Amino acid sequence: MSGGVDSTACALLLRKQYDVHGFFMQLAQPDINQQLVRVKDIAARCKIPLTVIDLSARFEEKVLSYFTNTYLDGRTPNPCMVCNPKIKFGLFMDAMLEHGMEEIATGHYASIVEEDGCFFLQQGEDTIKDQTYFLARLGQKQLARVKFPLGAMTKSAVYDLVEEHGFTDFRGRESQDVCFLQNESVGHFLTTRSPESARDGDIVHINGHVLGRHNGIINYTVGQRRGLGIAAPSPLYVLKIDASANRVIVGDNDDLYQDSIEIQDVSWNCGKPPKSDHDYLVRIRYGHEGQPAKIKQISEDHYHISFTERQRAVTPGQFAVIYEGDRLIGSGEIQ
Repeated sequence: MSGGVDSTACALLLRKQYDVHGFFMQLAQPDINQQLVRVKDIAARCKIPLTVIDLSARFEEKVLSYFTNTYLDGRTPNPCMVCNPKIKFGLFMDAMLEHGMEEIATGHYASIVEEDGCFFLQQGEDTIKDQTYFLARLGQKQLARVKFPLGAMTKSAVYDLVEEHGFTDFRGRESQDVCFLQNESVGHFLTTRSPESARDGDIVHINGHVLGRHNGIINYTVGQRRGLGIAAPSPLYVLKIDASANRVIVGDNDDLYQDSIEIQDVSWNCGKPPKSDHDYLVRIRYGHEGQPAKIKQISEDHYHISFTERQRAVTPGQFAVIYEGDRLIGSGEIQ
């Protein structure tokens, strides 16, 4: 339970069929005290017990360090893709099972289907809110013990459900993407943790000309246009972060497009790699609707993805998530 509308709706639905126990994951949330008061109130109103599991130290070790180091390496991290398998459905799930739970449930908008003993993630009813992308790194043992009660619901129906039970203050309280920032900029967060990350360097055009200075590579990401602080006759965009040379490479909008990518640290839902002659749908970031592509293995843990149409602002460090229809079959980190 997070104190949000989705986990509250999840608890209300499940208590009709199961003995339900609420668990709160204490991490490095800046508003932890306020959030905990809210969760305790919701659990009491739902008439279910609540247990707090403190994972703040392990969250620092496994997620915040990854977040910081990835930016320092010139790539753009996706903390949810690491937190979900290692923390939320990893250590947190282990703690819940150790407390005697048989299954766990969360308020994610996704569904799970079983076929021939293999569990697959499937996009939820609300395709706009679908969260299978962020769950792509979950393994079979995790999926076998998880329920997603909201998979067949829309966000609007979820609001209606909680309001029918007296929870009328949720609308307009959407949670933010990066839970540990809370209105703090990425640059400020990273500078606080690693002061040397803000050292300046050159902004270089793709043709090799130095155009200006940047104030730390942590403040830039692929596709960025605003905040470059350089004058040019046409708009310029960040094409690449060169951490080894402490440079930001820029160019025209057309330079942002590419027709293929490589991924590593690849996982397939049931250990079966895709067919090289088949078209799959590949999403290269959460807000990306997905594009048809072919996938070819080039080494044990590296795959080449060729899109039928060129894709804009492919960002190293993000994850490519691969679907067959509405079923998620695998994922890998973009190189």
